[in-house]
Parts: sequence; C-alpha cells; structure tokens
Amino acid sequence: MKHPNALAFASACLIATCATAADLSVDLRTADGRPVRDAVVTLYPQSGSWPVTTPRITGPFLMKQEGIQFHPFVLLAPVGATVGFPNLDKVRHHVYSFSAAKRFELKLFGHEDTRTVVFDKPGVVALGCNIHDRMLAYIDVIDTPYAAKSDDRGHVDLKGVPDAAVTVKVWHPFLKAVSQSVSRPVSLKGATHEVFALELKDPPANMSGMAG
Repeated sequence: MKHPNALAFASACLIATCATAADLSVDLRTADGRPVRDAVVTLYPQSGSWPVTTPRITGPFLMKQEGIQFHPFVLLAPVGATVGFPNLDKVRHHVYSFSAAKRFELKLFGHEDTRTVVFDKPGVVALGCNIHDRMLAYIDVIDTPYAAKSDDRGHVDLKGVPDAAVTVKVWHPFLKAVSQSVSRPVSLKGATHEVFALELKDPPANMSGMAG
C-alpha cells in the first residue's frame, strides 16, 4: 500500500508534468449586466494539489488609510505575507479585525505612522476602524498561486495555468451566497472563458466608499 503522502506527491507531479499551459478569462456581471469589480477569483485543482511554487501575487502589500477610508477596498495577499498599514490621514486610526483567519488590533496611530501584521492563515479578513465606523475593507489571504481580483470591467485574466480540471471560486464581500462565494468546476483547455452572474446585496449605508 502506498503512503498517502506519496500519492499526493504523485498527483501533484501529474499536474505539473503532464499538463500544458492554459489561459482562463472570467467576466463577472450582476443580473442586470453591470460589471462586478473587487471580486476575487481563485483556482484549485479538483484532484491533488498545485506544485509548490512561488506565489504569483507579490508585494509590497499595503492597506492604506487615506481620506478616512481604506485603500484598496479588497487586497489579495498570499499566506505568510506581511501587510503594512500606513496612515496617510492627519487623524489617528485604530484598525482591527475579529475575523477567524486573523484577529488583531492596531491601537491608535497617527499621520505617516505604519504598523504591520503577518497573515499566516488563509481566509477573508474584514477590517474596520474603531474611530471611524464607515471605514471598511477586506484582505483575502489566499493559499493558491492562481488568483486575481476583478478590474473596473469585472474582468479577470489568469494566464499560464496548467491544463487541468479545476474549481473556479468567486468571492465578493457583498455576494448573496454562503460565505459570500460561488464556485463551479471547469476543465481548462487552451483559452477558456467563463461568465459568472452574481447577485449582490447593497453595501452598508454608512460605508465611505469602495476605494480602488
């Protein structure tokens, strides 16, 4: 009987050596056809795991406070990333999260001060400011090398992905779905295009705006 780790290694090698490169494009739309920005698209193999590789998303990873809001509204960061929280406002901020993936608190810090946090577990981390309730943002800590955030057109391109049967997962903080995510199986082959129709709820009434 083969050791489970040997089976996992063989499966990962199969993905790495037998697959050729594919390109995936994804368009995200609301029911009435409007593009959905700031959605996160991630890919996971339906069997085995991706070969160990350097994350494609590289730093520096920054969650700025400017204009009494966070920038960006959604930040992608790989597991293990150190994220900086520079305060560019002339008022103090008190950044915190109660999320399961990372609970932390950065107590009052002022103009041009920067604090850092290491995000060591995958998952979505919701951010708030204890001084300014209208500030809201998210850090999606990812454990796959194949991930991207949708642009203003609601579009994502993921290039050089191994041809394989994958699960495409889409997450957005205002998505009306369990865990704010939906997924579907896709068999990648050459150039593949997928369209997701997403139902979103309205953002909080006191929110200061979704910034970049």
